Amino acid sequence: MTRPLLVLDVVGLTPRLLSHMPRLSALAADGFKAGLSTVLPAVTCSAQATFLTGIPPSDHGIVGNGWYFRDLGEVLLWRQHNALVGGEKVWDAARARDPSYRVANVCWWYAMGARTELTVTPRPVYHADGRKSPDCYTVPASLHDRLTERFGPFPLFRYWGPNAGIASSQWIAAATEDILRRDRPDLTLAYLPHLDYDLQRYGPGGPEARAAAEAIDEVAGGLVDAAREQDVTVMVVSEYGITPASQPVDINRHLRRAGLLEVYRQAGMEYLDPWTSSAFAVADHQIAHVYVREASLVGKVRDLLAELAGVAEVLDGDTKAIHALDHPRAGELVAVAEPHAWFTYYYWLDDDRAPDFARTVEIHRKPGYDPAELFMDPADRYAKARAALALARKTLGFRYTINVVPLDPSPVRGSHGRLPADPADGPVLLCSDRAFAFDRLAATDVKGFILEIGGVGGTG
Repeated sequence: MTRPLLVLDVVGLTPRLLSHMPRLSALAADGFKAGLSTVLPAVTCSAQATFLTGIPPSDHGIVGNGWYFRDLGEVLLWRQHNALVGGEKVWDAARARDPSYRVANVCWWYAMGARTELTVTPRPVYHADGRKSPDCYTVPASLHDRLTERFGPFPLFRYWGPNAGIASSQWIAAATEDILRRDRPDLTLAYLPHLDYDLQRYGPGGPEARAAAEAIDEVAGGLVDAAREQDVTVMVVSEYGITPASQPVDINRHLRRAGLLEVYRQAGMEYLDPWTSSAFAVADHQIAHVYVREASLVGKVRDLLAELAGVAEVLDGDTKAIHALDHPRAGELVAVAEPHAWFTYYYWLDDDRAPDFARTVEIHRKPGYDPAELFMDPADRYAKARAALALARKTLGFRYTINVVPLDPSPVRGSHGRLPADPADGPVLLCSDRAFAFDRLAATDVKGFILEIGGVGGTG
């Protein structure tokens, strides 16, 4: 018999942080808590794809939050189309047992084009004059109006960037509760991102981390209570834990100085040229996919990276296979950072030649992940004033640029992507139904557990 289930992804939740979260701790006490393994790279897109397909990145193809699209000749991060994810999705497996099975996805990644009955995902309005306005994409289309009329526009600028904070998680939780009550899906997926912000800004061990844990505990706790009032089983997962970081590693600058990475210039700015580069890296937190144009250069590039301070290991064909990263989308080499290190995407050698998007929140144009987008440049005394002026221009309908992101990566204090060295800093699984209790679950087994606890697979 089908049992309604809420799978709540509290990104960054770890056993260590749970001690500051009384409401989620109470859920675990009523039900159970288990260790949860993650995948390499331990990043959102790879982990979520593994949870929903039951197979590793070598099979589903999501080798990071982005990669080099060889057929397009472009580095693209944070794509949204579900067709990029290979393998059978959990909802398709459920419908094979129960064709009437209904699924809601509230802000899990690769939501667009997925075969889910209800979908909510961030999607700005890209105006013809270049302006960008906060909004979301929904299925059905009428859900957009329902949610925005009740809760306002999706708070995009609180979802990522210097002002990212609890408001985005509050909106997602409110939308999820509305869907639970009014649409009553069999499976509801919801994503609460708040712990990602201050743990990357300040690290996981300080007062800011504790405050962030307490804040998201209130939001998650309210959603858990609403679900349980409707007799919905609750399962909480996390993708990774954030650990202290103090060493940015300029992997692309290292390749450029070695004569392997090429740029092209326009309007006095430099842009990565993947078409002519012999080697370049797509930086993704503590993992970097390194694309090498000629097979004869792989050994040289591997040795060059191995000597770079902050690099723990460099995976090639055989070692990529051991870590289930041997997919055609992966780099010929994969660099893994030391525990306190992380990779920048920077490729220019002179900040005066940095592209204009480098100083903005621009997740789709940067050829790598940039956690400095969580900060306003501390060296720019007018950053806040210029941001306020830009927002005023936006309100009046004028084009605007919020160029306040620092080019100095040193403020970043937390990162992730490596496999956790200590289970206390790794992911965790909580469940409201102790009848299903176990001690530990692999990331590839989450799909099967969703089907089992939802009554459409396993022993259910």
